[in-house]
Amino acid sequence: MTIFKRKRLAVLAATMVAGATVATPAAAQDFSINYERLSSMEEPMATEIGDVTFLLNGVLDTMVIYDESAEHDIDTGLAGNLQIGALTQLPNRWRIKLDYSGHYASDDVSPMDLDEGYTDNVVFSIGGTWGAVLAGNLSGVVRGQTRRQRGAGNAFLAFDNGLGELGGWGGGYVGRFGPWVISGVVDGEGHVDLGAMVQRPAGTKDYRLSFRAATGDYTAADSSSFDTASVALVSEFIYGSSLFDIGVGCEHLSSKGADVDRCYVSSGASTKIGVVTLSIEGHVGCINGNDEISVALGAQYDIARGLSANFGLNHARSKAVIDSVQLIDTDETNAVFSLRYSF
Repeated sequence: MTIFKRKRLAVLAATMVAGATVATPAAAQDFSINYERLSSMEEPMATEIGDVTFLLNGVLDTMVIYDESAEHDIDTGLAGNLQIGALTQLPNRWRIKLDYSGHYASDDVSPMDLDEGYTDNVVFSIGGTWGAVLAGNLSGVVRGQTRRQRGAGNAFLAFDNGLGELGGWGGGYVGRFGPWVISGVVDGEGHVDLGAMVQRPAGTKDYRLSFRAATGDYTAADSSSFDTASVALVSEFIYGSSLFDIGVGCEHLSSKGADVDRCYVSSGASTKIGVVTLSIEGHVGCINGNDEISVALGAQYDIARGLSANFGLNHARSKAVIDSVQLIDTDETNAVFSLRYSF
């Protein structure tokens, strides 16, 4: 299959379906089921068999990690993911799609906040002009639509999210209404995650504003369990090749023994200069008087189509003890270099 045909099929597939696997929050009704930090930014490869279009993309990352908190240890690790989609259109113009995302990370990449071993997600969606109804592993769909932009390269800003999480399986909806994208998920335990995002260009500038409200569960560092309720707001400004954003959030954690309030502010900036992308991010928060701090610096150098060299310097610190409960116990600094290939 020629490169031209492959690109044409990929564009056709993305147009047909409300649930294409693209990791960009501002995309119309698109959503990603890859909830890990690694995601391919390349157009998916596509082919048609009968009335069904199949999509394939993925990423492979080989890392060298210097972990200052682990006695200045230097480790090598491997991480990658694969995303497969199959989609078709019914006679009534409804679009049906099945997405599968598999992720693998070796044991040595834990400082990068990647799930170790092999994990996967699967989502079935039915979409039309009214949006898309989803079923499957949807825990990160709303966050993907409303989150701050990820840092460049191997930058990872810790704590830049609510602590509570949804269950593994649930049902949801993603729909566009003019400049607004509305998303919502309900898991099998009754937890709810709701989001709204609006994005508008203005001359040579672009603005995005998103809101998210969620309930969930959080397991503390000492294995104590909490019910959570959180709200978050993100504002983003793009001018040329530079992006600036800020996010604020508040979260209430409750249990039989203790109630905890958490608030935080995260902000970042990134820019692209030729083949180099740079980013800087910072986070400050407070959990019942306990500080929460993280910083991330990232860089990406594009070597060739799909191949890049990536660097990240990350620091996170938070030790929160509430009524004898060790809520968070994190104090780590790491530097990560990797070669990454996306397809």
